[in-house]
Amino acid sequence: MSQAPSSPTPSQPRLVLGSTSIYRRELLARLRLPFEVCSPQVDETPLPGEAPAALARRLALAKAQAVAAQFPAALVIGSDQVADVDGQSIGKPGTHERAVEQLRAMSGREVVFQTAVAVVCTARSYVAQDLAPVKVRFRTLSDAEIEQYLRVEQPYDCAGSAKSEGLGIALLEAIESDDPTALIGLPLIRTARMLREGGLNALTSAAPNTATGSHA
Repeated sequence: MSQAPSSPTPSQPRLVLGSTSIYRRELLARLRLPFEVCSPQVDETPLPGEAPAALARRLALAKAQAVAAQFPAALVIGSDQVADVDGQSIGKPGTHERAVEQLRAMSGREVVFQTAVAVVCTARSYVAQDLAPVKVRFRTLSDAEIEQYLRVEQPYDCAGSAKSEGLGIALLEAIESDDPTALIGLPLIRTARMLREGGLNALTSAAPNTATGSHA
């Protein structure tokens, strides 16, 4: 059973992750900060003609702001990821059939996973956001490889239908990034910097045994 995090100290701002993604929750837990999780309830439909990077940035900020409206004194993290194939946005497949289509489209090509993060504290008028693009080169994949991968890992809740932290690494030839957790869904180097700027330093505030966040 996961241990609930300790409460923040009086001088330490409350931290809320504006996402129900298990991947982002697990990544944020690496910073060993007590945090809560709250669903942002944001419409993720792209705007007409919206570029993938712009979509990711807009949604990350919208998620953080939506949750910050409920927790105005807290530091709230929002994040979003969009796969960029020649300027076209590729989101979560949701179904096996769409995942097959996505992997076929990315086979043998370079795809940029646009991962955006925003940190907001309404009470302090603090707003920060950044983009961590990750260049990923896919191998030329056979239909048999695609089918087997999807049956084994079922990555239907992942943008681009691949989990690089799991078997999905075998789909790839190379990954280029300056923030190594960005491809999984939350760029922790950028996140830690924004939290420091917002008054929460992970190195001085980390709890020794924090394992995971709790639901709000």
